[in-house]
Order: sequence, then C-alpha cells, then structure tokens
Amino acid sequence: MSNKARVIARLRALDIPHEYFEHEPAQTMADCLALPFAAPDVTFCKNILLCNRQQTAFYLYLTPPDKPFRTADTSKALGSSRLSFAPSECLPEMLGLESGSLSPLGLWFDAEKRIQLVFDRDIRRKGRIAFHPCDNTATVFFDQDIFFNQVAPTLEHPPVWL
Repeated sequence: MSNKARVIARLRALDIPHEYFEHEPAQTMADCLALPFAAPDVTFCKNILLCNRQQTAFYLYLTPPDKPFRTADTSKALGSSRLSFAPSECLPEMLGLESGSLSPLGLWFDAEKRIQLVFDRDIRRKGRIAFHPCDNTATVFFDQDIFFNQVAPTLEHPPVWL
C-alpha cells in the first residue's frame, strides 16, 4: 500500500473530516500555492526536517511559506545548537518518504519517535490548513481546529510551539 493510501485510510479509520485533491506533482511551495484549489483561507506550510550536527536530534518544523526561515533563530528557540537541514537520506530512512512529500502526517510512520514536531505559531490561522498525504501528487485539507484538535494528537508527537 502506498504512503498516500495509508494516510487516507488512517484518516478514514479515525473518521477525521477532510478534503482530498489529486494533482500533478507539487515539489515546491510555489507549486502548492499555484494549485487550482489553493484559496485565501488555506494555510500551506513549509515542512522542514532539521537535525543537530551529531544527527541525534531531529525536528519537523512547520512554518508559513512567506516567513523567512533562519536556522540560527530556530536553533536558539529550540535550545539546540547548530541545527541544519537533515541529510536527504533521513527522509526515506526515518519515515519512508521521498523528497517533496514531507508533511506532519508522515509522523505516523516514525515508529521510533525520533522526530520532534515543531509548529511556528503563525501557521495557526482561521480557515483551513493543507498538507500532502506523504505524496506530492495529492493534497489534504482540514479545518484548522480539526487538524490541531483531532489529527495532531494522533501523530503521537507532542508539538513544541515557537
């Protein structure tokens, strides 16, 4: 079963309300924001996998697409020195995902619970929030309250808010 099918099956099994759209691969934030169903009430997030130099601490950081990202600021806020982008092999090794398909829904595949979930406070807005279902050829939309109150707890990675 594909990661996308596993995510959608889990959402259905949990009876979590969502909207689902298939589309051409969306590799970048610009691709996501250009999707025909992207709307002003939808928050798309940059999903960034970070790690410390020793690769002993990993963070999935979600931040708005228009917000500048600085590793030094994020490192300081998390109390972890020298964070950088995790090596490309970490995504398939830790979550079984391909580049461009990272989303918080991928934390369902983090059996060892090695990744700390980190939300930028600016992603919490009115309206909906959208993520790839661990495959960049589809997008899943949730009402913000449903995502943060029903989906996020099932990820079993208590978030840190910055």
